Amino acid sequence: MSSRLDLATITLLSLVSLPGTSVSAAEAMTRDAAIAASHHIVIDSPTLRGSVALKGGRIDDLALARYHETVDPLSPAIVLLSPPDSPQPYYAEFGWVGAAGSNVKVPEPDTEWRQEGSGELRIGEPVTLVYDNTAGLIFRRTISVDDKYLFTINDEVKNAGAAPVTLSPYALVSRHGTPQTLGLYILHEGLIGVFGDEGLQKETYSEIERRKAISYSASNVWLGITDRYWATALVPNTDAHLHATFEEIDGTPKRYQAKYLLDAQIIPPGGSVSTDTRLFAGAKEVATLDGYNASLHLNKLDLLIDWGSYFFIVKPVFLVIDFFFRLVHSYGVAILLFTVLVQLFFFPLANKTYAAVAKSRTARPLGMNEHVNPNLRGLYILILSLVQLSLLKVLFVTVEMRHAPFLGWIDDLSEPDPTNIFDLFRLIPFDPATVPVLGSFLHLGIWPAIMCVAIWVLIKLNRAPIDPTQKVIFNWMPIVVGYSLAGAPAGLVIYRACHSSLSLLHQSLMIHRYRAKVQLLDGLKRTFAKPTLSSHSLTLYVFCSSAAVALQ
Repeated sequence: MSSRLDLATITLLSLVSLPGTSVSAAEAMTRDAAIAASHHIVIDSPTLRGSVALKGGRIDDLALARYHETVDPLSPAIVLLSPPDSPQPYYAEFGWVGAAGSNVKVPEPDTEWRQEGSGELRIGEPVTLVYDNTAGLIFRRTISVDDKYLFTINDEVKNAGAAPVTLSPYALVSRHGTPQTLGLYILHEGLIGVFGDEGLQKETYSEIERRKAISYSASNVWLGITDRYWATALVPNTDAHLHATFEEIDGTPKRYQAKYLLDAQIIPPGGSVSTDTRLFAGAKEVATLDGYNASLHLNKLDLLIDWGSYFFIVKPVFLVIDFFFRLVHSYGVAILLFTVLVQLFFFPLANKTYAAVAKSRTARPLGMNEHVNPNLRGLYILILSLVQLSLLKVLFVTVEMRHAPFLGWIDDLSEPDPTNIFDLFRLIPFDPATVPVLGSFLHLGIWPAIMCVAIWVLIKLNRAPIDPTQKVIFNWMPIVVGYSLAGAPAGLVIYRACHSSLSLLHQSLMIHRYRAKVQLLDGLKRTFAKPTLSSHSLTLYVFCSSAAVALQ
């Protein structure tokens, strides 16, 4: 549980603000120049490229070798961490602070460490940094990296002096400047952590700016900063008791920090102490985070991925799709197989519903046992809606869906369908968005159009409502749904199109089985032959159209 910290702890925490490392945007060097300005030890692993700075002993240069800025595999790799002197500093720092009021000389942010031995940081080949404060204390830092995104940092201090020394280990993740975020409720971007039994804590950048600092005192903790697909998190030993803080430090630019301070340790003359911590810095892959969480017995590190309030539905949806992906090696095909599985799961209820619809179009009336319980039908619609929202969440927050291709023109299932029927799929050399007033309406991709047609035919197979307003709603529903999902991830639209097509096939078979009469062409003529609207219907149309634009 969080608790009020004592004055000594607050004083020590304030020492971990890294004064002197803030560089204004005007003074900032290019990232490459900032890296070249100091000595670095190269990080070379299958998933990470970068270096460890001897100045400060920081991990401040990191790129993700397997992820690129665009779908082009030759585009630059995603840059995660950058040095303090670069335009967008973002780094991890580790060290020690002395007791309040003491004058113990400890490594500072600008302290030059020296490498013990030589060589690059590789899997199974750790590097060791050494700093001698010339006053009896020798600091040794050993850094290792695994085959994914986890660094292990061991900090040791030997006391060669004549008096005991009290030191407290700390670690922090610091980000200079307010990053650009999507600002959507469906996704958390900002500071994040799990603090013992208190559970998951999330703070946006704007909330930290308002509150300045939020402190916790707990064990079984991890904390850091998360983006949509990437994160940097400190993972101390689960049994370590620590004082942690989310904070915003005013300056040019602002700084956001997630940091912790462990309980003080006394180092007797001739003795030594050491502390271990871990740093996760990389892509928020589901299997990777689940693996770390299980093997290291961590406290819900998998919640670095924003599964949301309905995680008990969202994560299983992903796991099912991922299972199919491992079979067919295509997330697009996996989504289609997932759609079929959903249809099969709800087949008994859907079959009863479609049978009732088909029999309602025959000459004989429905029997009592042929009616569908409205509560069951409502539950069916609710569950299907939750599945659809869960799929939207999966497509939006999981890095596995990023740049996942499908057949044809879809090269990223997490982005909208790039085609547009209004420019004949780029055959007409003009941008429909430039058309005054109507520009925002003139974008509808191929998959959203397929979905619209499937929904429209499915609606026409059902008996038309008697109420005029309901008729307008049903007539315009395919268009409203199509436009509202035109800007949605292509994977979601493909799911909806496939789901509607399977439902259409199922209902058509039931209608054929019961030889029901379906005047689909007559319905089409009635819909478009005389498009007269009542005042209520016109108001409803304007509302639906506005909602469609807003949802884009």
